[in-house]
Amino acid sequence: MDHLEEQQLEAEALTAIFDTYFEITSSSPPDDNNQWKITLFPIDTLDADESLEINHVGCKLLVNLPTNYPEELPELDVEIIRGLGPDHRDALVEIARNEAEQFLGMPAIYSVCEKMREWLGDNNVKGLDDQSMHAQMMRRSREEELKKTQIQQEFESQKIKEELTEAEAEEMAVRKRRAEGTPCNKENFLAWKERFDKEMEELRMAKEDELGQQQQQSQGDRTGKKSLSKKRSELEEMENRLTGYQQFCDKLGLASLDALEKAAEEAQYEEQQDENEGEYDNDGDVNVDELDLDEDLFDDDDEDDLDDLDFDSDEDDSNDEEDEIDI
Repeated sequence: MDHLEEQQLEAEALTAIFDTYFEITSSSPPDDNNQWKITLFPIDTLDADESLEINHVGCKLLVNLPTNYPEELPELDVEIIRGLGPDHRDALVEIARNEAEQFLGMPAIYSVCEKMREWLGDNNVKGLDDQSMHAQMMRRSREEELKKTQIQQEFESQKIKEELTEAEAEEMAVRKRRAEGTPCNKENFLAWKERFDKEMEELRMAKEDELGQQQQQSQGDRTGKKSLSKKRSELEEMENRLTGYQQFCDKLGLASLDALEKAAEEAQYEEQQDENEGEYDNDGDVNVDELDLDEDLFDDDDEDDLDDLDFDSDEDDSNDEEDEIDI
């Protein structure tokens, strides 16, 4: 791929990114160089009125590409749109050129634009184009604050890198020791044995403590069961224990109300048993002599009543049943 084709591809990419903010002012190589113009604001917006409200500063990056770009650095310049003074223009030009040098041999215009937009975002305040003494003092104080912030950020990033470097060195030392191994001599062995014995003693004490706790817990469980059974036996004793009135009656030989009721129930039960025994003989059969019978039921005058019974109807019914069976 030749340099001209690379420049055309970069122009297409910048057009897709910046849209109408990217403009090709000249494209007639080899007689003339490719010249581009890119409008830059801190915040992108398509509404012109909104852009005026939120973007207090703005500029244009002027790009003149040599024939051998990107192998050769482009010529960069800055045109102020609003909110910036000559000092700011010089600062932006220096930022753009420094960034382009870092990407020598590669397409660098997009990275240059992003670096410039970052600066515009940090300085997106009103009054930067004011050349009065007060405005200049305010700008200087702001720039000093920004420098302090940048220095602090660089210091923290450097500190993190150093910590990572120390951690990496430690890790490398550990890997080296693992690869080489530790030589075994008398001193190393005695030191290891001391550590090992200490660890074993700690483990033994921990196991003894655990066993002691388990024994205490088991003893507590057995004690709890014994106390529960003891309480139950005490409750049963209390329920079966005689009251003061009952003890008084027993001592005087008097019958209490409960005893009288119990004796009456037993007497009634014995009478019922005697009556039942009189109705049955020793073999368990009914004793006919003891039964009360009504003799009027067996008078001779009642024999005529048997004549009134219809025995023929039973014979007819039996005949009908035989006929049905024959069918």
